[in-house]
Amino acid sequence: MEQKQHWTEEIKSRDGLMSVNLREVWHYRDLLLMLLKRDFITFYKQTILGPIWFFLQPLMTTAMYVIIFGRVAKISTDGAPQIVFYLAGVTVWNYFSDSLTKTSTVFKDNASVFGKVYFPRLIMPLSIVFSALLKFAIQFLLFVAFVLYYTYVEQRIQPNAWVLMTPVLILMMAAFALGLGMIFSSMTTKYKDLTFLLTFGIQLFMFATPVIYPVSTISPEYRDILALNPLTSIFECFRYAYLGVGEFDPISLLPSVAVIVVLLVTGVVIFNKVEKSFMDTV
Repeated sequence: MEQKQHWTEEIKSRDGLMSVNLREVWHYRDLLLMLLKRDFITFYKQTILGPIWFFLQPLMTTAMYVIIFGRVAKISTDGAPQIVFYLAGVTVWNYFSDSLTKTSTVFKDNASVFGKVYFPRLIMPLSIVFSALLKFAIQFLLFVAFVLYYTYVEQRIQPNAWVLMTPVLILMMAAFALGLGMIFSSMTTKYKDLTFLLTFGIQLFMFATPVIYPVSTISPEYRDILALNPLTSIFECFRYAYLGVGEFDPISLLPSVAVIVVLLVTGVVIFNKVEKSFMDTV
């Protein structure tokens, strides 16, 4: 009698748009860790200063913002020290922009790998978001060092209990960048010029986000428009938590969560659909 074989893994096509096998993604977690290690090593390869660049980049950007927007333009910081105010915005914005930019080109950048071996394609954008999180963690430690200095030495800021919301805020930014990035990545497989549009759009989007200014400097009639940006409440909550300044309303986080969830689900659905045929167009 012929004995029936039992397979440990079965690779088959998925027809449903929502057929996302999260268990399979978890099964490939070793690949995710390997990709994180690859990105980390590749970034430092053939560099003189190595990890020091993670500290220099936000410091130089912050110094430029202090000179241009603080000293020349004299934009208000709600009474917070200019250095720590701009560093807060730079630290958070860098994580979001890096995650979005790299996720938006995941199909194009990894076409050669996708065409040779099977693994859950969702692993790639996830690895980008987690890789950017490592960079954020290093820059966040730098930011915390400045916060401690201005809290206990200068005594010019007052962090509060909202700092406990930091993991939630990071998760919201990661989900937003992941969802929006997968949408653009799926679209750029067919429309190549969207890559240039996104690069330019991210630069403009920074000025539609309270990175270099507090919401209090915006005229009341335009604040409702600014509130449509899911990042607005995230940045205001982050600054309010660590600097004790700003006009943060906890209720404002709820619409942001709703928009981010919709974008993430939409991104996963579109990504799941395009991954089946993108090799014909990329």
